[in-house]
Amino acid sequence: MTDKVAAFKLALGNYPTGVTVVTACNEAGEPIGLTVNSFTSVSIDPLLILWSLDKKSQLHPYFTVAQKFAVNILASNQEHLCTLFSSKIPDRFAQAKWSTTTLGLPILHDTAAILQCKTSQQIDAGDHTIFIGHVLEIENAQKEPLLYHRRHIGEIPNSFYE
Repeated sequence: MTDKVAAFKLALGNYPTGVTVVTACNEAGEPIGLTVNSFTSVSIDPLLILWSLDKKSQLHPYFTVAQKFAVNILASNQEHLCTLFSSKIPDRFAQAKWSTTTLGLPILHDTAAILQCKTSQQIDAGDHTIFIGHVLEIENAQKEPLLYHRRHIGEIPNSFYE
């Protein structure tokens, strides 16, 4: 690894992010999903969000043909889902509580929020693809979010609010 790549990883690893699980269905209608922290809002008018996926991911081919996806914003007590959906376990959904929405998307239970999206655009970005989604439905539970910082997963410390 070059010095510049190591410095890049160190700098961005020190930037705290929320943790999501992005879900969709494959061509057979089966649920797919993976842990994503490269998620952000893009636009209010129209409502747009984005996330990115490594082209080497086993799920990359499925997401590139998916017309819809859901962003499950994990709650602070859902570290187990973060770990599960970042693993190589074949049937991750068998170990999670989930259901299918009226839009036909698999969503996880008890999350902080869920954004159901129509795939609006895909952008080639080096070794990743950026997915832009037009938000169709929003569910908010107003729970504390799960955070990722310096390769650690956890909740916002109480001292943050003092």
